[in-house]
Amino acid sequence: MSDIVIETDRLLLRRIAEGDAELQYRLLNSPVLMEHLGGPKELHEIEAKHANSMALFARHGFGWMMMMEKATGDCVGHCGMKLVDNDLARNPGDHEIGWIVREDRWRRGYALEAVAALIDWAFARHDVPHVVAMTGERNEPSWRLMERLGMQRREDLDFDDPAYPPEDRRTILYAMSAEHWQEKQE
Repeated sequence: MSDIVIETDRLLLRRIAEGDAELQYRLLNSPVLMEHLGGPKELHEIEAKHANSMALFARHGFGWMMMMEKATGDCVGHCGMKLVDNDLARNPGDHEIGWIVREDRWRRGYALEAVAALIDWAFARHDVPHVVAMTGERNEPSWRLMERLGMQRREDLDFDDPAYPPEDRRTILYAMSAEHWQEKQE
């Protein structure tokens, strides 16, 4: 197995490795999962994202990771951190976290478990000043998770992205500062 970066009670978060694009294509690319992310992707698009993530890890020590279920060894999702790179975003270069969980593993708390550990890793290991998370305004499960994690809504950073269908163009942001994270640790 590739390098394990973060371990939680039920999950191993490991660096993306060669061949993981096919795994993601099969398990994490359904119309339901990708509804708020612009729809299912072609394999070559996922391969390009994985190559970018591997380069980001090599350069900065962070990127996207595969979420592996300890009990079964199955890939149940992916999550990670990257630098905001959307040309329309009002906060380029901020540390952005994100995640996706397989449909058959929804409502088991995997996203909460993985992303809470990811936030701890971002602040403790990488000493970032703050993290942000973006989602479509209609993607209530994602922004509710952001709220459960203690992230704060940042309406001043919202933007419309014409790359998405009209109903999903409004991109909303949540953020957590290092100070807020530290207060939660005490």
